[in-house]
Amino acid sequence: MNMHTGTNHMQPPLLEVRDLTVEFATRRGTVRAVERVDLTLAKGETLGIVGESGSGKSVTSYAVMRILDRAGRIAEGTISFGGVDIGAASEGTVRALRGREMSMIFQNPRAALNPIRKVGKQIEDVLIEHVQAQPSDAKEKAIEVLKAVRIARPEERYHAYPFELSGGMCQRIVIALALACRPQLLIADEPTTGLDVTTQKAVMDLVVELTRARNMSTLLITHDLGLAAAYCDRVMVMEKGRVVETATAEAIFRAPQHPYTRKLMRATPRKGVTLRDLLPEDAAPAAAAPAAPVEGAGTPLLVVENLVKEYPRQTPATGLAGAFGIKGAAADPFRAVDGISFSVAKGESLGLVGESGCGKSTTSMMLMRLLDPTSGRIVFKGEDLSAIPAKRFAGSPWRSRIQLVFQDPTDSLNPRYTAARAIADPLLRMGSRLSGSGLAGAALRAKVEDLARLVGLPASLLDRFPHQLSGGQKARVGIARAIAPDPELVILDEPTAALDVSVQAVVLNLLQELKQRLGMSYIFVSHDLEVVRMLCDRVIVMRAGRIVEEGATEAIMAAPEAEYTRELLASIPHPPL
Repeated sequence: MNMHTGTNHMQPPLLEVRDLTVEFATRRGTVRAVERVDLTLAKGETLGIVGESGSGKSVTSYAVMRILDRAGRIAEGTISFGGVDIGAASEGTVRALRGREMSMIFQNPRAALNPIRKVGKQIEDVLIEHVQAQPSDAKEKAIEVLKAVRIARPEERYHAYPFELSGGMCQRIVIALALACRPQLLIADEPTTGLDVTTQKAVMDLVVELTRARNMSTLLITHDLGLAAAYCDRVMVMEKGRVVETATAEAIFRAPQHPYTRKLMRATPRKGVTLRDLLPEDAAPAAAAPAAPVEGAGTPLLVVENLVKEYPRQTPATGLAGAFGIKGAAADPFRAVDGISFSVAKGESLGLVGESGCGKSTTSMMLMRLLDPTSGRIVFKGEDLSAIPAKRFAGSPWRSRIQLVFQDPTDSLNPRYTAARAIADPLLRMGSRLSGSGLAGAALRAKVEDLARLVGLPASLLDRFPHQLSGGQKARVGIARAIAPDPELVILDEPTAALDVSVQAVVLNLLQELKQRLGMSYIFVSHDLEVVRMLCDRVIVMRAGRIVEEGATEAIMAAPEAEYTRELLASIPHPPL
């Protein structure tokens, strides 16, 4: 599938960038984030800019919009948009262009929205600022904008705050804000990061449909090569601030010329490859670590029986009661998890997949005993852990046996702790219940260095704080912290969702190697079915709190029985390899 928009290359380009160089002033001197970048974008064309973190793709787009922070400046080059020299134009001129003629969909929709202002009012602000509406008709036009991005019940969503909406809904609101004034240029900066595959497809199909109908030009910034292949006319690959390759989407994916492009292609999860196939060609994969003999392998480690989680609901109050914040009558509770049952064997990897809101994260929180189930049982090694209240489980001897690797490697680390202190944290907190009881001083440091070595984290980085580490290095710290208490079950909550594909490849191989070496069991929570296929023995597909399909991963991926599973698989964008 490739959804190209119509282009007219006889006309002058809408956007033309020549020799763009962007510099940032830092404490350690001047850093060149972008160097001599050239690009052209025709009217109605979609150009994909791909590359890993630090490649300069977002900085390039910020320069085009002229929204670089104070430390950044355009050192060299020109940016021409519709005949306007963006670099030389006054701030007033550029401010008038932003939103009206060029707009941006930011990567994190919740951060892009004002959390204390209703979304309808935020759309009104854009329309009024750019003289697309008057206060008297702004509400009506804002609701029309919400209808254009297919928000369910737009009149009701007009009054919603961002925290009341799902991630996919918030992304649609951000798209509505970006398209409210019908701009000529849309810059989409990682618009689907963190979204499940069906929501990702719906969002991207919507962007393509709206931009095509309005003959808009689009810059799609992404590290997802499958996404670029499916939705872009041309693709520009960036590495370390420079453009290394530009070609049509089909040409660049069928016959990549630059070694860096080939590296990205190789690291992209896809059909017919193994985890070790994702590693770079020059990193000749070492022989797989011999699998540790798992005592009692195949026998149930965790058994979940009829697990239910309900949340109370109330009907909204109307009239004066609603105005004074008086709550309405109690309504039927919301069932986030609806009577699911499954098991995890010793030494097994189980994938838990489904769309946002399907209940997989709630299930994980209950298994970790961070949430109490409404009913049902969680039996771990014959012990009913659901009988232990969540608020007391942290002090239980069972706490160390089940550990969690969080989705965001940055937010899950204490910014005041060094990497060494973060890894040592479970040893210090659970010391009295672990075999490493009483570790301190040099012995504790030696244990931390052993764990760092196990996850491939150089000892020289142990005294750095999280902001001094890359995404992949922070992910390794999170994994080392999780395995420190020698757990038997590790729950992995989207552990590679925020990582570049090459870093993801290394982390996934690391997880597989640790599982084989230490004999652990995994529950891998993800919306990336290709990653689940490579890492997991079995998979459970969830929808609306229920299990719709369960079985061996290869069997379900090859011939899914449930229509919903087929929809998930069909929504995955694939580069034409």
